[in-house]
Amino acid sequence: MENIHELLGYERIKIIQRDDMLRFSQDSMLLADFVDLKKVKGKIIDLGTGNAPIPLFLTLKTDNPIYGVEIQKDVYELAKKSVEINHLEEQIFLVNDNIKDIYKKLGANSFSVVISNPPYFKYKPTSKVNKNDYLTIARHEVLITLEELINEAKKLLIDGGSFNLIHRAERISDIMNILKQERFGIKRLRFIYPKESDNEALLVLIEAKKNKRDQVKVEKPMYVYDINNEYTEEIKNIFNFK
Repeated sequence: MENIHELLGYERIKIIQRDDMLRFSQDSMLLADFVDLKKVKGKIIDLGTGNAPIPLFLTLKTDNPIYGVEIQKDVYELAKKSVEINHLEEQIFLVNDNIKDIYKKLGANSFSVVISNPPYFKYKPTSKVNKNDYLTIARHEVLITLEELINEAKKLLIDGGSFNLIHRAERISDIMNILKQERFGIKRLRFIYPKESDNEALLVLIEAKKNKRDQVKVEKPMYVYDINNEYTEEIKNIFNFK
């Protein structure tokens, strides 16, 4: 069953979701907020866009063309409906295709910004996966690995273009090694903690630039919930919750 919801607290942006699919997560919204578009003049692309929460959110920040790539046909169709219901067809362009080699279709070295909230978990035959294929593909590296994703980002980006990623903090070593292999320079890191009382970060936001040197800026930690288990003021501001 399809449902129409507001995109968090943004009343003018609607998103269509289905109960049997992975609903858009706060992770996607935190990533979309993290992306710096102040000086960006070129095209933006979201790899593994799902039902397009990141492109929809980014229309609040920029007038630049935004592309979204989604391999699952049913999920792509939901995203398409969300774009249409918001009358954003002239800014958001969706592609139902595999991320692998998508540069051949959309153009190598042609995007200023690549964004992705990818599957967080490596996949092995022994992995515990959800019986629902939509959820398995969204959460596990079944169709694309982290290495393949970063390699594709490199092919899509212009020189100096920005790659933005959210991932599990525990995988930061893997991420750093792959980015180095693909000649990305790390520019910004921000660690996300579930609660203000937590000592260990759960997620990390990363910005890296193609063919640039590392100039790492570690930004202040982000806390999702305060000691009363309510959203922190920063999160309320990002989500536009009054």
